[in-house]
Amino acid sequence: MSLKTIFLWLLTASFLLSCSQNEVEEKKVKVGKTMLCEKPGGSKKENDSLSLSAKPLEKASAEKDTAVKPKKDMGGLVDIQTIEPSILVDLKYASTDNFMKRRLYFDIDKLYLQKDVAERLAKVQHYLQELRPDLTLLVYDGVRPLSVQWAMWRALDTIPVKERVKFVSNPASGSIHNYGAAIDLTIAKKDGTPLDMGAGYDDIRKIAYPSWESHFLQTGELTKQQVENRKLLRKVMQSQGFSNIKTEWWHFNACSRVQAKARYKVLE
Repeated sequence: MSLKTIFLWLLTASFLLSCSQNEVEEKKVKVGKTMLCEKPGGSKKENDSLSLSAKPLEKASAEKDTAVKPKKDMGGLVDIQTIEPSILVDLKYASTDNFMKRRLYFDIDKLYLQKDVAERLAKVQHYLQELRPDLTLLVYDGVRPLSVQWAMWRALDTIPVKERVKFVSNPASGSIHNYGAAIDLTIAKKDGTPLDMGAGYDDIRKIAYPSWESHFLQTGELTKQQVENRKLLRKVMQSQGFSNIKTEWWHFNACSRVQAKARYKVLE
C-alpha cells in the first residue's frame, strides 16, 4: 500500500469520527431540552403543569409592578382638619357620590388646601359658629389634580364648550381648584346633615345658580329658607374674602385665576 493511499484512508476515518461525535452531542442537546419541557412518557396534563413552572416568578414580578403606590406628594398643601378639626369633610370625588358616579381620587383621601387658604377657612368656621353655634362648615372638595379636571371635562363633552365652562373649568387654562385655592362646601348641622339649599351639590340646573335665586323664589321653586341658607353661606365665606360664582352656590374662590397662577403651583 502506497503512502498516498494510507494518508487518504486516515483522513477519511478522521472525518467519519468527527461526524459521529457531533451527532451524539446534538442528541444530548435535544434530550436536555425535552427534559426541561416534558416528563418522558407523562400525560399532557402533567406536561402542561411542568411547562407552567415559571408562572410563580411571573406572578411575583407582576405583584411588584402593581404594588400600592405612595400617596401623591401634596407639596405645601395642608389637610384642613389639621388647621381646624371642627370643620366637617365629605370628600365627594374620593367616593362614587358625585356627578360622574365613580371614584376619581385614589391617592388623595383628605381635604387639602393651600395653607393660607386653609387658615382663612378656619376663620370662616369660627365666624359661623359665633353666629350659629349649632352649625358647621361641611366641605366637599378642595385641591383637585389637573388629571381629574381633564376627566371631568371629557365626561361632559356632549355639552358645548360655552356652556360646559359654567360647570367645569377648561383644563387647558386650569381651574383654581387645581391650585388648592378653591373650595366646594355647604353648611351643616353638627351631626353632618346639610342645610337645604334647594339644589344638590354638582347640580347643573339653573336652580343651583345664585344668579337665578330671585327668579326661582318668585316661581316658588326655591323657598325663602333655602335662599336664606345660601345667603348665610355667602355671608360667612365673604367675611374672609372668598368669592362665589354665578352658576354654583357651593363654589368659592380664595383668589382669581391670575393670582393663583402667580402664587401657587398646579397639582398635576
